[in-house]
Amino acid sequence: MAPNVKGALLALCGFAAFSSHDAVVKVLGGTYTPFQIIFFATLLSFPLATILLMRDRVSGTLRPHHPWWLALRVVAGIVTGVCGFYAFSVLPMAQVYVFLFASPLLITVLAIPILGEKVGVHRWAAVALGLAGVLVVLRPGVEPFSLGHFAGLTAAATSALASVITRRIGKDERALVMMLYPMTASFLLMGAMMPFVYVPMPVQHLGLLAVMSALGFGAGLLIIAAYRSGDAAVIAPMQYSQIIWAALFGLVFFNETTDRTTWIGVAIIVAAGLYVVLRESLGGRSTYSPVLRSRARPETGAVPRISAAIRAKGDQAEPGYVALAKGREEG
Repeated sequence: MAPNVKGALLALCGFAAFSSHDAVVKVLGGTYTPFQIIFFATLLSFPLATILLMRDRVSGTLRPHHPWWLALRVVAGIVTGVCGFYAFSVLPMAQVYVFLFASPLLITVLAIPILGEKVGVHRWAAVALGLAGVLVVLRPGVEPFSLGHFAGLTAAATSALASVITRRIGKDERALVMMLYPMTASFLLMGAMMPFVYVPMPVQHLGLLAVMSALGFGAGLLIIAAYRSGDAAVIAPMQYSQIIWAALFGLVFFNETTDRTTWIGVAIIVAAGLYVVLRESLGGRSTYSPVLRSRARPETGAVPRISAAIRAKGDQAEPGYVALAKGREEG
């Protein structure tokens, strides 16, 4: 099998697992607040993070080299998690993905002040087209603008911010620092909220939380394996396959239907995103390629994310994650 074909198939499987993860979030979101879901998901993810710590062969401490940038990334990740989980709880899955698909376009904009990236007229046109697609889905003046819509847009913006910061400091920070700080902060902050929002959870729902954590972790390993096998320009667009799973899960499990206007907005945003990836994949068009290199799902701190496993520079995963990904491939 050709490496790019293998990589694309692995990526499709990984993003299908991520969509399943989001479906579980939506199920639990009907009963519990995002604070409680993130708290227990993070708690159940710490054993996975411990495995990564045990397998890490890179020497050094867990003290960050860029504490203020890392702190901003942690805040952005926590906001992304809370807003994203809330949006999935109250909005159709397909509509939430529309907002999240706008994140690469926002990365293009944020890369200008944070990375010093040069953005030409072509990518500016793609950004404008993508944001127009978001407006098509929102239909201002026709459909009411709810707190769920605001949460989805906020999650897209803070996810983009976290991704660009990862590109800025990733070459200097250990991958485990980038992973453990958001997880620890989420656990502590969400834990502080528990006295105010806690609702007793039956064993079945705790089991769903465990499944959610496993899906997020396993999906990350699949995406790592995909990028190790194929070209980034081939793998990155596979994320848009999530809209198909979102529509399917929404119809089968949540009785959601996706109207024609939403599909038109999806098509516009996907086309804009693919164009940005194409422009960045052409040599000499982009110094940092912030969209093409920002491969992870939104950082929420709830589960170990592949943004902490793949270096922002050099396209190398940390040894612990590589060993796990290799084991998954060989198994």
